Order: sequence, then structure tokens, then C-alpha cells
Amino acid sequence: MLDGASSWRLHFAQNAALIAISLLFLPIDTLVVAVYYILQCFQSHNGARRRIRQSRGFRPKTILVTGVGMTKGLTLARMFYQTGHNVVGADFEPYDILVCGRLSKAISKFYSLSRGSTTYAQDLLEIIQKEKVDLWISCSGVASAVSDGHAQELITQHSPSCRAIQFNATTTSTLHEKHTFISQTSHLGLPIPETHNVTSRAAVHKVLNAPTLHKKYILKAVGVDDATRGDMTLLPRRTMSETYSHIATVPISPSTPWVLQQYIRGQEFCTHALVVDGVVRAFLACPSSELLMHYEALRPETALFGAMLRFTQAFAGRSGGDFTGHLSFDFLVEELVTERGVEMVLQPIECNPRAHTAVALFVGREKELVEAYLGALGPKINGTAVAQEREVVTVGRPPGVYWVGHDVVTLLLYPLLDLLQGRMAVKKYLQGCMTFLQHLLFWKDGTFEIWDPLPWWWLYHVYWPGQFLWCILQRRKWSRVNVSTTKMFGC
Repeated sequence: MLDGASSWRLHFAQNAALIAISLLFLPIDTLVVAVYYILQCFQSHNGARRRIRQSRGFRPKTILVTGVGMTKGLTLARMFYQTGHNVVGADFEPYDILVCGRLSKAISKFYSLSRGSTTYAQDLLEIIQKEKVDLWISCSGVASAVSDGHAQELITQHSPSCRAIQFNATTTSTLHEKHTFISQTSHLGLPIPETHNVTSRAAVHKVLNAPTLHKKYILKAVGVDDATRGDMTLLPRRTMSETYSHIATVPISPSTPWVLQQYIRGQEFCTHALVVDGVVRAFLACPSSELLMHYEALRPETALFGAMLRFTQAFAGRSGGDFTGHLSFDFLVEELVTERGVEMVLQPIECNPRAHTAVALFVGREKELVEAYLGALGPKINGTAVAQEREVVTVGRPPGVYWVGHDVVTLLLYPLLDLLQGRMAVKKYLQGCMTFLQHLLFWKDGTFEIWDPLPWWWLYHVYWPGQFLWCILQRRKWSRVNVSTTKMFGC
């Protein structure tokens, strides 16, 4: 994997190779899309939607989904479309490269958004008023989460007829920042790992040099820092000299504070929850990793699922009656040996106050999930009373979710280079090939839909090649990309 220290020549080669791979697969992917469009001429997938819209008493709502260039936003837009509603899409389009969501059949109208909290919020308000939007579903990225909070406040003030699935700016900022989230969790009476907010290297050394029972810590940037996000160095290092050398490279200051958090050995999980007025309406959990690109749902009947759901319900319930938005937690499950045996201890380490890509796992529960969202509009939807106390919508046994473009590169092509250069055993390469085949046959691509294949084609043959070409022209270096969120990690 390349980083900031890698030469520009290598970064150029990486971008050029990925563009070439896109061109290589262009004919076959175009054929796949063409075949599915031809099949739709004989078997339409709009029948169910048409029947819903023609049913007596049904009144379609107008839904604004922002972030439709990402899998989570596109997934929710498609769900509302399938259940008969009108969907307006919006998203940022960096460098004027069109996002794949604007090509979706589910989107009746698309708006390109401008960054900047004031302009952005005003633009959203104008869209909502122009389109007479009933419900705004925010699927923001990490960089725009707080801006969505400001937009929520403006929309609530000037367009009260539109309900927003989005926390206000103060709540979003509190949950978004690692140190304030931990403080808020403790304030609500919920368990937290040992966490220190540090504003100098001396403060880091003070914690590390304190007498402890062989504790380890991880330094995390408070804000968004692509260059250090993947750094999971355990502190203190093996020697004092190594510890001082590592900390000397970290840009800590009062204006750029960091968080020193106790390292917990255990499996990591992430969750996604829809919260309406302090009540969890939908919830799922899945195993996680630092850069999650393969999603498998945790079964609802497991004890871990129940523990994470109860934590989320307690957090939402104690946060007030106006607590409405998407709530995603990262947990580490620590195994402790006690007199009663091995106990599993749940430790929350981060919060993402926004929709999670894991929402793509709600396959087969589209109707129930849409009803959970529409519950935010009040006790009556389409003339039917909606019970305020309802069972939490969870997943059944959905297939795993992957992204074929990501897997082609990471499971087939890059490992093939390692194999040819003698850095990988044949057996390990074949295992990667079998994993790819399993995903292709039994899992679901996060972007592809039989009745709406064009966004999938556009993502791999227009959007990402455009991004790589822009990097070549601007001589921009990057270390990783997240296909599902369209995020490129600069370095």
C-alpha cells in the first residue's frame, strides 16, 4: 500500500493502472447492464411499486435523501422508491464528477450540493420548500456531519412541515468528536473505556508513565485526519526511546488535541440504528474492522446483539425526547476471566452520528424499515394509525454485502502481483480467489440492483476513473479508497 512517502511515480502508476482496469472491464460490464435492461422489457420490476401506488388510501410522501452517491444513501432511496414514494436525491459532486446516485431509477430529481455550512444548509432548505419534501433523510459523510446538524436547525425553524432524520448541530458535534462522546456516555451513566484528552506530548507521556498494570493505549486524532486514521500503534512501545520517537511524530497541540484511549483486546463490532424521538426504531450490528468493506449481519438472537441494542436504547432514551437521527456505535468486546468464568464486556469506543453503510443489510425488510422512518411523521401515515410502541426492525438472515470492484483489486489483481513477485504463496492466492467466488455467487453487491444497474456501471467506469484521473492531473497522493462511501484517503 502506498503512502505519503511513496514517490509520485508510484502513485501515478497506481492511478493509471486502476483506470486501465476500469477500461479492461468496460465491455463486459456494459454487456451486463445492457442484458438487464433488455430483460426489463419483458419483465418489469415496477409492478409492485405500481400496485402500492394504486392501492386505496395510499398517499405517497416526498422523501429527500442526501448522500445518494454513497451506498447507504442510494440503498435508502431505492427502498422508498420500491414502497411507492417519491424520492428526491442530492449530494456533493467533487471536481464536477457526477455521482452514481443521480443515475438511479429511484431518483425522480437530483440536486448537486455545495460545501460550506451556510450555503449548504440554505440550499437544502430551498430544495425542501421547492419540492414540498415531507421527510429529509440525511446520509452524510464524516466531513459533512456537523453541517447537516446546522441544516437540521435551519429546516426545523423555517420548514416545520418537513421532518428531518438528523440530530441538531450541538448533538452531532458532541457525538462526532471522540473525547466529547466518551464524556457524554459517562454522563448518561453508561460504561466507557479509560480515555484521556491530550493537548501536548508531555500529557501523553504523563499518562504512559503512570503506574499501571501493563496497560496499552492508542492515540487517535480528534478530528478527521486521513493520514493518521490507520495508525493503530500501541503505546508505550517496547522501549522508552521508541515511545518518545513515535510520539514526536504526532502533531499534538492545544489547537489540535488528540485522544489517548486504553487499548482493548477483542473483536470489534459496529451498529446502525434509526432513532426517532429517543426511541430506537431499527437496529442491526455486524463485525467491523478499520476499513470495513465486507458486511455480515450479526443474528438478532445472539447475546451480543441484545447487549448492543440495549446499550443503544439506553443511550437514546437518556438523551431526551427530541433525539432523532441515525446513531452508529463502534464497540470492542473484551473477554475477562472471572470467578464465574469468561465474561464478555462491551466497551463503546466511538460514535458516528450518521447513517452507516451497514443499512445495506436490511435486504428483505424494506417495507418494515420504510414504515419505521415514516413513523417520524406522526401517528398516522396514509390514513392508517401507526403504533408508537413498536417492535424494533432488525435484519433476518441477509446475504453478506461486498463491492465487486473492491474485491477484484484486493482479492485478485494486487495479490496476483505479489504472487508473481514471490511475495505470496500459491495457496494463499487461491484462498483469495475462492473468497471472491463465494462473494460473487452468494453475496450481494452493495451498489448493484437488477432493476437499477446503471449506478453500478457508472461508479466503476465514470466516477472512480474520473477521481483517479483528477489525482494524476493534480499530483494528489492517496493511500486507500472506500468504494462504498466514495471516500479517498489522502496522504
